[in-house]
Amino acid sequence: MAKRLFGTDGIRATANTYPMTPGIILKVGQALGHLIMKDPVRNHHPKVVIGKDTRLSGYMVEQALTSGLNSMGVHVQLVGPLPTPGIGFLARNMRADAGIVISASHNPFHDNGIKIFGSDGFKISSSIEDEIERLVLDTDLEPLLADGSSVGRTKRIEDAAGRYIVDIKNTFPLEYNLEGLRVVLDCANGAAYKVAPAVFEELGAEVIILGNQPNGFNVNDKSGALYPVKMTEAVKKYRADLGISLDGDADRVIMADEKGRVVNGDHILAMAAIHLKELGKLPKNTVVATHMSNFALDKVMGEHGIQVVRTDVGDKYVVQEMRKYGYTLGGEQSGHIIFLEHSTTGDGCVAALNVIAVMKGSGKKLSALNDIIKEVPQILINTKIKSKTDLNELPGFSDLKNKIEKQLKGQGRILVRFSGTENLARVLVEGPDKRQITEYAQEMASFLEKNLN
Repeated sequence: MAKRLFGTDGIRATANTYPMTPGIILKVGQALGHLIMKDPVRNHHPKVVIGKDTRLSGYMVEQALTSGLNSMGVHVQLVGPLPTPGIGFLARNMRADAGIVISASHNPFHDNGIKIFGSDGFKISSSIEDEIERLVLDTDLEPLLADGSSVGRTKRIEDAAGRYIVDIKNTFPLEYNLEGLRVVLDCANGAAYKVAPAVFEELGAEVIILGNQPNGFNVNDKSGALYPVKMTEAVKKYRADLGISLDGDADRVIMADEKGRVVNGDHILAMAAIHLKELGKLPKNTVVATHMSNFALDKVMGEHGIQVVRTDVGDKYVVQEMRKYGYTLGGEQSGHIIFLEHSTTGDGCVAALNVIAVMKGSGKKLSALNDIIKEVPQILINTKIKSKTDLNELPGFSDLKNKIEKQLKGQGRILVRFSGTENLARVLVEGPDKRQITEYAQEMASFLEKNLN
């Protein structure tokens, strides 16, 4: 079934434009509320936990969702700004029927989105997304509303952030602390601007904080995981031991070693996988990555007897693969890292603490661990498009792709995919010659721009 509201990671669009309008958002709340109310194993007093990041439109979305849920008889507990993984944790910890995050993740402030977690703390399945879409777009919900004496109530939960901070700290080995470490922490003016500094400070680190002054408009603005240069410069300026850069909803992290070099998701996966294997704690000696991860990850994992399983892009697909086969470590090059024993989705703070635990356990600086992977040159071009057509049916696409693959002579690859949240085609080319693969990527991007606009 073709998705009409949901993309790769929930519903996302420019705030106050379809489908992120109050009317549609209200119906999303009603649809979810209806599914909860008809669930035979729901709570006697059904409840949903709602958190958000710091963008201005979060207030509007929060009120519309709350009204929709209340109108179906569902109680709502509002926790305010909190990272996406925090809502996954609270949905399960507080025995809620669902959890909702209001965030557009790494997107600029004018966008917003909705991510939904089930009572188990994991993102809802595609089948539930389909049912919500059917209820919102094809169903008259008025006859399903609760009667006047059964509408839900809403209240704010003041200690939610504290619960989540304790949960994150519990993922760090008790025999270690962060005393003596100087850490640069960029919160992207987003959802973690309070909780992330508290985590690292309470564990004993000296924390130099960036991006902790949200104003509704500056989330992800030239800061955070998409702009790690601010973090890397601060690491060098303050002679820090490492840098941690989160995105707007803190479900992803990009780090920096003490030399100011970027440590992306592939590097974090590699160092964590090797460490866990040495401890005998990597199930089936397997790590899960996506098609966007660099070929160098496969190479270094192979050298250490670790298998790499690849999925479609999107942390929910990584989690699905992990849960299906019993794996506990997976993630994306972009910084979504999932330690399934600790979190139900990507968690930037948990991932950073695990990297520090590897440093402590190995006695190595982050630069030495960062050198584990020698990346194959990789070029990624995002091309704006108007239509998302099946590429296999696009005249000329297969011929061009085959030509590029032949020219790479088995020393690289080309991957073309559509963004699940924006009107973009992403062209990824890997190979030994950076100038050459740049030309290949530009050739494919120009072809798509011409034929999909």
